[in-house]
Amino acid sequence: MKISDIYKNKGKGVLSFEIFPPKKDEELRDIEPTLDILSELKPDYISVTFGAGGSSNNNKTIDLARKIKEVYHIEPVAHLTGLAYDEYEIDEFAKRLAEAGIENILALRGDENPNAASKGVFNHASELIEYLRPRTDFCIAGACYPEDHPDSPDHVSEMRYLKKKVDAGAEVLLSQLFFDNSNFYSFEEDARISGIDVPITPGVMPAIKAAQIQRMVTTCGAKLPERFKKIIDKYGDNKDAMYDAGMAYALSQIIDLITNGVDGIHLYTMNNPKVARTICDGIKNIISR
Repeated sequence: MKISDIYKNKGKGVLSFEIFPPKKDEELRDIEPTLDILSELKPDYISVTFGAGGSSNNNKTIDLARKIKEVYHIEPVAHLTGLAYDEYEIDEFAKRLAEAGIENILALRGDENPNAASKGVFNHASELIEYLRPRTDFCIAGACYPEDHPDSPDHVSEMRYLKKKVDAGAEVLLSQLFFDNSNFYSFEEDARISGIDVPITPGVMPAIKAAQIQRMVTTCGAKLPERFKKIIDKYGDNKDAMYDAGMAYALSQIIDLITNGVDGIHLYTMNNPKVARTICDGIKNIISR
């Protein structure tokens, strides 16, 4: 099923998770404990990040997405990045995804990678979406950034770029992680004012390690509200306490977002069965399944 139809049929309350593929074939089974837990909450779909740097024949994203669909009977959304690939390579990825029965993709530009240089064809996600839309039958999702993409010169430009993705064919938007819900609400309002009318799903990642939080702030530009800074200052050196505090903070974010009627919740699980279990136990009576 296409996830655009899931949003149409359910309205609010769509639940999804994100996982990443293992680097080695023999590690594919190691993700099963996480998938076993996630499947208990009956998510509407699970997205699989892109195993960059390889061809369509050795890309673990496709293998894992197929496993999610065939073994767990959950709709997969396969990430697809364009920066390091040309039209032929993208066509090959799209062909293999379709042959695997995958109906949904998240089209992304991708990060700069010295081991996989840009081909100069798809320099923006909107260009990849525009290329795929008339050539495939996928439901295409796009990424959005509640605190603006690090490369955006200003917020007005960010809204313009996002509208371009939707006009090119993005039917659903999944957000980058954030720690302050007020930033998401402001972003969502601006998107609607800009004429963006597709579902916008906030992305939440439990921040359970001080070093991990610093990486997220550095790589994606997520801002830390004062309340969360105090949590890090107090518990950052205590592994168990930071885990409990980080999970509690993420759950409070999710509950607030659901209470305020967002289109869905997209949870970044980090392939961690313990994190998946804690989140699922914390929202099982809040998410309407």
